[in-house]
Amino acid sequence: MAQDQVQIQQMSNDDLLRELQSQLSVSFRDISVLKEALTHSSSDKAENYERLEFLGDRVLSLAIASFLLSQFPDEPEGNLAKRHSGLVQGSTLAEIAREINLGQYLILSDAEEASGGKENDNILADVLEALLGAYYLDQGFDLASELIKNLWGDRVQNDIDVPVEPKTDLQEWTQARGYGLPAYAIVSRTGPDHAPEFKVSVEIHGRKPVIASGASKRQAEKNAASRMLDILLKEAKNKDG
Repeated sequence: MAQDQVQIQQMSNDDLLRELQSQLSVSFRDISVLKEALTHSSSDKAENYERLEFLGDRVLSLAIASFLLSQFPDEPEGNLAKRHSGLVQGSTLAEIAREINLGQYLILSDAEEASGGKENDNILADVLEALLGAYYLDQGFDLASELIKNLWGDRVQNDIDVPVEPKTDLQEWTQARGYGLPAYAIVSRTGPDHAPEFKVSVEIHGRKPVIASGASKRQAEKNAASRMLDILLKEAKNKDG
């Protein structure tokens, strides 16, 4: 185990919170909102990061969109959307969370920690969004946006050939053909907190819904979108053939 991780584990909760703030060069007025952002639903705490994750997702999306408009004044909307998708996708969030060693500050149940929760990509991505939501509530959008800018760094300029998300692909396909936006819905959530399974349906106008599963709502939506797109593309190919 790395020396810095050993030192982190030996700190008290208050020391951990001070250490994280120092590392990020931020200061929370209300430390309880930071604790909430770091608390997983598997813990025995009354509050967890899920509501803050919901907020942080929107704060991040707006901040990244603003950065892109400034950095690429001549780029068309479609390219900006693809850049945006790559910069806010889960793998990017998990990568940044690892860079700041965020997993070591999480408050998890013993079972969740034993199952590798502090290294789980979905949890790391979610808690980073929660952290951003917490900082927005505590300090406002300008400082939250500055934190995002510092964390994302050169990625905003350098992520040119970002992978297109299945959900983005499906949305572009349906809108180009007048079907409107795909509609996603959770069909079920099963399994324990440390290993959930989500089933999500996706539906477009005049089509039978497609259902897929994943370890998170986000991943299940991606899988459903990918499956729906495969069906649509195969049908289009057969029709053209």
